[in-house]
Amino acid sequence: MAVPVFQGAVKFAYRFLVNNLVTLFLATAMTAIAWTLHRLGQDNIVDYSWWLLQQKPVESLGVAFFVSLVATVYFMSRPRPVYLVDYACFKPPATCRVPSATFIEHTKLINKDEKSVQFQTRILERSGLGEETCLPPANHFIPPNATMEASRAEAQLVIFSAIDDLMKKTGLKHKDIDILVVNCSLFSPTPSLSAMIINKYKLRSNIRSFNLSGMGCSAGLISIDLARDLLQVHPRANALVVSTEIITPNFYNGNQRSMLLPNCLFRMGAAAILLSNRRREARRAKYRLTHVVRTHKGADDRAYRCVYEEEDGEGHSGISLSKDLMTIAGEALKSNITTLGPLVLPMSEQLLFVLALAGRKLVNPKWKSYLPDFKQAFEHFCIHAGGRAVIDELQKNLSLTAEHVEASRMTLHRFGNTSSSSLWYELNYIESKGRMRRGDRVWQIGFGSGFKCNSAVWKCLRTIKPTVDGPWADCIDRYPVQIPEVVRL
Repeated sequence: MAVPVFQGAVKFAYRFLVNNLVTLFLATAMTAIAWTLHRLGQDNIVDYSWWLLQQKPVESLGVAFFVSLVATVYFMSRPRPVYLVDYACFKPPATCRVPSATFIEHTKLINKDEKSVQFQTRILERSGLGEETCLPPANHFIPPNATMEASRAEAQLVIFSAIDDLMKKTGLKHKDIDILVVNCSLFSPTPSLSAMIINKYKLRSNIRSFNLSGMGCSAGLISIDLARDLLQVHPRANALVVSTEIITPNFYNGNQRSMLLPNCLFRMGAAAILLSNRRREARRAKYRLTHVVRTHKGADDRAYRCVYEEEDGEGHSGISLSKDLMTIAGEALKSNITTLGPLVLPMSEQLLFVLALAGRKLVNPKWKSYLPDFKQAFEHFCIHAGGRAVIDELQKNLSLTAEHVEASRMTLHRFGNTSSSSLWYELNYIESKGRMRRGDRVWQIGFGSGFKCNSAVWKCLRTIKPTVDGPWADCIDRYPVQIPEVVRL
């Protein structure tokens, strides 16, 4: 019992000393300077300063000018802060609910191939989805009504509802929006979704609008990165970011298993986010964006194979995530962590990583590499709710606790895979639980096609109280729930 306590004390002392080394050095130096000035006395300091100005005026003024110049350049070259004023998530109506029994019944009526139906049933049994996930109205038809009109109707429903909620929460007016960024991967109509929003809300004619497509579930953070870059060059601006995926036109009625998978996991959803670089918004903003890291691993044909595979090759013992896919995802995550780590990790973790790396290079190549403890850098984690296996793998690789991945698992259970907007449902879950405190740091991790792994880091500016509205308002008291490994259907 004494050994773990001793180890914990040593670990705490190490982290405290290393992480606060600069602070301790500066405190010691400032104390020494203050003591020296105290011994000299006020009169001696004034006399010496006056003598120095009289005897060496050019040098004194030069030093003062140089210090002023360096300070001016430093403050003017700093990037503009980007604030997340608020955001809103679409809450599907109860009429769009698709219980598992209903989904399987419709699948049997639509697809006559028994093996395909069995495959989708096994996927759903192990998916981690609950009984309240929703599909758009067009998908409730038999067969689904995958028309352009129905697709636009879904887009208008989810996008306009999220924007309306955001405007209501923030008091945002159409004339206040300077930048519009919309991302939807698979549905890219003409006129675009951004044009649809501009026409609906009568946004300004000189608005800077962007419509991103074909970037998968990680597009939400790509949109945040694009908005951040635009806010760096446009002062006193507001950016509206809309993340969604339109399900209606993407229903698949064939028998290729990699194509059947989205039918089982993807559900309707959308999020609208208001970003701003206006200093006055800092008073009411929820978060400040500190870092965005984007990595894109060039994928080969492995990325396009069936993302799930049978464990025994016979199709009877269960289904697991493809090893090829997880290899690609792992490479993308490793690249992202390598870039993000030095930006966010405390010095104690960086030092251990460097020592382990040096040991492998100089002492023994078989030494185990050190995985930094990202729990020292973040209080909250929002992992894209793309599927149960994805969350399991990241929890294992990052050594996270069940509470750290709770928001991701519960979002998958309640809303399903809502693609790029899932990260915002997860963030809202944490807020609805009353866990977000001032100074907390949040790591959003998005995965998508390509294979992309993107990260966004937010710092909470004020303690956020649970709200009476939002997607979790009527069910947050029931969560978290126990999710079985397999739910027999």
